[in-house]
Formats: sequence, C-alpha cells, structure tokens
Amino acid sequence: MGGRRLPESLRGEFKRPVGRPIGDPELRELGSKKLITVGDVVSLAAVRLGNPPDLAVYDGMTERREMTEFARLVSEGGWEVSVARNPAGTVTAELCDAVRNALEGESRAIRVEGEEDLALLPCVLLSPDGCDVVYGMPGEGMMHVATDAESRKEIRELWERMEEYE
Repeated sequence: MGGRRLPESLRGEFKRPVGRPIGDPELRELGSKKLITVGDVVSLAAVRLGNPPDLAVYDGMTERREMTEFARLVSEGGWEVSVARNPAGTVTAELCDAVRNALEGESRAIRVEGEEDLALLPCVLLSPDGCDVVYGMPGEGMMHVATDAESRKEIRELWERMEEYE
C-alpha cells in the first residue's frame, strides 16, 4: 500500500466525520475482534475506561499541543511500540506498513513522528471485518467506525481521491 497525500483542494471534505459519534460508556463496552484507537486522547480514554486498545496510533500531541500522558503510559506499561514517520496531510507507506505489521501482532502501539491525523484510513482499510476503530475528531469528540465492506468502501473512496505520495 503506497503512500498518499491530501491535496489542499480536498482538505474541507476530509474534515467531515466518518463513522458515528460515541461517548465514554459505549467506548467502555466495545468488545470487537480488535479495538483500534487513533489519537492520544482517545487511546488514553480507552485505557482509563478499562478497555485498552489492541492497537493504538498516537503522536504525543493533541490539537497541536504536547500530550505526553498516553506516551508515558505506553512506556511504563512496556507496550511493544513501532515508530512511523508521517508528515501532516499524508499517509506514508511507512505508516501503512506499521499498521499492517501491528495488526499481524508485531506491536501494540504505533508512535507517529509527525501527525496521525489521517491514520484512520489505513487502520480501516487494513483491519479485518469486525474491528472497532475509534478516533478523535476535533470539535466532535470520539468517532467510531466498525470495519466491514461498507466502511472500507467509504474510506477507499477517500483514499483514491488523494494524490500518490513517496
């Protein structure tokens, strides 16, 4: 899976939430094949609610401010972590590979050097049916995407509109 870059002309479209909003009680109860979280705040919330993710993608930032609490929890908890470079507005092939490898059991967390703002895309595209992907949407809160043919189709359409990168 090669990398992609979000052209400036599509940025507005990519601000539209994918999936549906969920709150803490529902996040606590998610019990799918795998729980995947994207973002420091969402990942920390899942752990605090007693439903730690099978895979967490984080960058140590929230809304452009440093957020080290989840990173510290990962470090102190001894989680297996892989690192992927991913500049803002992109999904690098390196990030896609890290997601694929993590889903195959290589690591439990991916620390992104750059931004994990578009990591939802490879997480949905590469995960098997029946997974729950929860991500943070600025101004909206937590959003939930259940992986199936329909959600993959929606994400694939967004993916195809992005420019090839790398």
